[in-house]
Amino acid sequence: MIIALLGLQLGSLIAPAYACGCGAMVPDRNHRIGVDRETSAVRWDGRTEQIVMRFTVRGDAERAAWIMPVPARADVTLGDPKLFDALEDLTGPEYRTRHYFWPRGGDWPFDLTTSDGSSAGAPAPGAPDVGVVGRERLGPFDVARLTATDPKALSGWLKKNGFELSDRLSAELTPYVERKWEYVAVRLAPEPAGDAGSTGTSGTSGMSGTPGTSGTNTAPAPTLGGDLTPLRITFASTELVYPMRLSRLAKSPQSLALYVLADHRMEPRDDIGGSRPEVRFAGEIEGTEDEALTALTGGRPVFLTALDQEFPEPSRIDGDHELRAVAETPYREVIYTDRLLTVGDGIPVWILTVSGVLLAAAGTVGAVVAVRRTRTRAAVRSAV
Repeated sequence: MIIALLGLQLGSLIAPAYACGCGAMVPDRNHRIGVDRETSAVRWDGRTEQIVMRFTVRGDAERAAWIMPVPARADVTLGDPKLFDALEDLTGPEYRTRHYFWPRGGDWPFDLTTSDGSSAGAPAPGAPDVGVVGRERLGPFDVARLTATDPKALSGWLKKNGFELSDRLSAELTPYVERKWEYVAVRLAPEPAGDAGSTGTSGTSGMSGTPGTSGTNTAPAPTLGGDLTPLRITFASTELVYPMRLSRLAKSPQSLALYVLADHRMEPRDDIGGSRPEVRFAGEIEGTEDEALTALTGGRPVFLTALDQEFPEPSRIDGDHELRAVAETPYREVIYTDRLLTVGDGIPVWILTVSGVLLAAAGTVGAVVAVRRTRTRAAVRSAV
């Protein structure tokens, strides 16, 4: 989805950033950054769409940026990192124990050891080619919201403000310009560690300090790494769409984790060039299981669908994810732990069963033998 990262400083004089076709974040030309995973929670009520997005990144960049197309005027706020913890807990697999009767490898007598067997709307006539409809500072982010009626004008504005777009990236923006979408351009610029008002050097800020120069009092420059602070983007939409087209510029495989919260079970219409989306969870939730979740759902019950998708060849991505309602069949992954059936102090049931059968058989044989002996004696007596 997004992801045209460019290292820049919006509105300041710095070396321009280059869009590395990684389909992810772009640092300035002297550093590197990559996105290992894109995790998003999407809430849609039929009229308004909210996307809470988090990137897991690596590299040594102190600055980076990305641009995200949206179909309508967007509001941007900081997201709550705890939201993803709550969603992970809700959609995690169910663990069950399965018992088997006969011993397997690892069970006595096959082995002496034991094992449990685990396995936007259009601009008004006469509007400028590029318009800045909003700009704000949100924690470690400098956010600009843009409109554009011409791909070259959009590219030129971004370049003027620190973004230097490749021809490929400019071409990928063309479909969005033609559809009169708007854009959220975000600069990630952490403050130096130790400064007043610093956003922090680890944890939810997703920034880590780098060693300073020996013998100086210079504060270490924070770098972007780990889980970045989530952003929450809200816009009007009568269709559930998740922008992915820009990820086709990536040169390395991409991974997407998508949580969809809607009135019905929602799944992508097609794979848009990646592997088949895998459903990890589908089911109704109360929407109040966690404070961060309540803020997203408004405290209303919703149907939650958790999807995973891999893009081994990002260049094959041919559009944005459009999601549709499907049969509301609940699903939850079940992971079984196989254990040998035992009773009491761990005595295998098969041993008791076999022992009982052997004892019963022995008793039957003994009774038969006894009866035969009695009959034989009686026959001998009669003969005498």
